Amino acid sequence: MKVSVIIPAYNEEKYLAQTLISLQNQTIKPSEIIVVDNNSYDQTAAIAKSWGATVIQEKKQGMIHARNKGFNSAHADIIARCDADVILPPDWIERIIQNFTHHQIDALSGPVTYYDSALKYTSTLPSMTYLKSLGLLTGGHHYLVGPNMILTRDIWNQVKDSVELDDTKVHEDIDLSLRIIHVGGKIRNDPHLVVQTSSRRIIHKPDSFFLEYPLRMIKTFRLNRQ
Repeated sequence: MKVSVIIPAYNEEKYLAQTLISLQNQTIKPSEIIVVDNNSYDQTAAIAKSWGATVIQEKKQGMIHARNKGFNSAHADIIARCDADVILPPDWIERIIQNFTHHQIDALSGPVTYYDSALKYTSTLPSMTYLKSLGLLTGGHHYLVGPNMILTRDIWNQVKDSVELDDTKVHEDIDLSLRIIHVGGKIRNDPHLVVQTSSRRIIHKPDSFFLEYPLRMIKTFRLNRQ
């Protein structure tokens, strides 16, 4: 089983190398690493190439456009996506393969922890509580988390033409989850599939994280009910 890794990136020169190093250190190597350069004006593309990643360009600005370009460019049957500021455990790819080998699933996700600044926090409890709460509120369904999402090429082909393209309207991970659920796909949350991410968004834009984030979540669910 082969796994393509997609990393959307916009001006990520400060963080990208550590993400790519963690991919180089995997017990099972991904079949390809694709960095989607979303109009960066720093050294993001150069750093990606220096660590052996394939760099492709997406001129339409936004996470969703960059994500979609990466997913559509992947060659493996399993497509994994992480953010450009995560640190992946050495068994991340290995655990992904185990999940898709032993479970009848179409998509997979797991919790995130924070590795930097005042919010350095290694417990998965907040992330798993968030995922379980979403499930309780929506009939027991599982959901994807942006920095740590994996899906099959087949389920992506089923939903790619229906996903929302405007980042301001939805949380792309929840929107994608709901599209997968709508076509009968099964998502699994593995509590042991953990990635570490930066707390920079919470620290530098707390109003966005604690106010705008919940409001956009409501928009996402409303849009998917239409």
